[in-house]
Amino acid sequence: MELLSNFINGAYVNPKSNNYLDVFEPATGQVYCQVPNSNGDDIHLAVNSAIDAFPEWSSLSLDERSVFLNTIAEMIESRLDEFAKYESRDTGKPISLARSVDIPRAVSNFRFFAEYASQFEFEFNINNDSSHNTVIRSPLGPVACISPWNLPLYLFTWKIAPALITGNTVVAKPSELTPFTAFKFGEICKDAGLPAGVLNIIHGQGMTAGDALISHSGIKAISFTGGTDTGKVIATKSAPMFKKISLEMGGKNPAVVFSDCDYDTMLETVVKSSFSNQGQICLCSSRIMVEENIYNKFRKDFVEKVSALIVGDPIEDSTQIGSITSKPHLDKVMTYIELAQEEGGTILTGGKPVTIKGRCEGGWFVEPTVIDGLINSCRTNQEEIFGPIVTIIPFKDEGEAIDISNDTEYGLSATIWTEDIDKATRLARNIDAGVIWINCWLVRDLRTPFGGMKQSGMGREGGTEILNFFTEPKNICEQIS
Repeated sequence: MELLSNFINGAYVNPKSNNYLDVFEPATGQVYCQVPNSNGDDIHLAVNSAIDAFPEWSSLSLDERSVFLNTIAEMIESRLDEFAKYESRDTGKPISLARSVDIPRAVSNFRFFAEYASQFEFEFNINNDSSHNTVIRSPLGPVACISPWNLPLYLFTWKIAPALITGNTVVAKPSELTPFTAFKFGEICKDAGLPAGVLNIIHGQGMTAGDALISHSGIKAISFTGGTDTGKVIATKSAPMFKKISLEMGGKNPAVVFSDCDYDTMLETVVKSSFSNQGQICLCSSRIMVEENIYNKFRKDFVEKVSALIVGDPIEDSTQIGSITSKPHLDKVMTYIELAQEEGGTILTGGKPVTIKGRCEGGWFVEPTVIDGLINSCRTNQEEIFGPIVTIIPFKDEGEAIDISNDTEYGLSATIWTEDIDKATRLARNIDAGVIWINCWLVRDLRTPFGGMKQSGMGREGGTEILNFFTEPKNICEQIS
């Protein structure tokens, strides 16, 4: 069985404690490797490495750092199929999704920030009759990037690329559930010639490695994507140390469907927005709100399409729904299906575990599930499930659609389906969410701010927002006599 290692100061090293965690392939339920369960000693070593590397890395020109980022992008792209296999094995997602979305997006993350940073104002002047002001934005130093298990390399690189291009050094912690592409990413960094210590990759549980990382005095900022409960812990522990934090957390995202929408496009896209990656994307639609005059038609057509989705072995190109990423998460999903029925909901399709014959017989699969008949205030409609479960809810008019959309502690994303752009704009301006799509889903311009409101987040990623986050402004004022 393969033992993974931490990547510190440009080399693979074993954890100080020699403790390891089992890593399971969700599609089979079998352990296929072990990952370090790092502790404070490993974190201290990694942070010191990042501290030592910071002066040289931050002194490089922007063009010089861009060359490294573009080289990394090229090397990921050259190993796309290989990394897609790793990602599918780690997460249980269909390999077609990893090949077409996850790994290409990791490539795009590095290419985008390598180019976009040239448009960022690291230094500019503000003058008036009495003073000359020079504003300088400088890198912070060593920063922590903590990424989740659902989109491992996609979100890992989404944080690392802007941190590096702005001149910071990084200690990154991927999820211990899905560590393999992050582990292999160390090879990419070595082959790209990235200076030792600029990026350090530490594996382990949140309660050990994660806690030591966010608590370390050498870490100047924390970029985190994951669950809201973990985000609260990070905010609480980092506040007394006045670290900069960016938290992208959970969601309970509405899709608002009006009768005047392009129905066929809407139906196809809402199926995708509900069940892509087994519903394990923070931006997935989980509450499908439908104008009551087309509710019955939508319910029939939606259930028909969802029922036809192919649940199967993730390595098969025909598979549309793969496995749930961990056994505890499968148990959580099944608990919510039971809860929905206790709350008076009707399962229109799905709701049962799936056994796949052959190599996946012990895997963690569940049917994509559609539930009807629940009020919005019930737990099923208020709590993040993060799985292949959606509810459908009728609404009467714009006002009720806005009220139901906002009746949740979350505010990450929403989609609005209507051909009346004035109506769509009114809703978009009144729905409490950080990202709102009109007649589309998951269309991303990486220049735009990304993040949520309420318990979905604090701060924004993407474009200028994340470059501002990873830099510190200083104003130098000279009086004009």
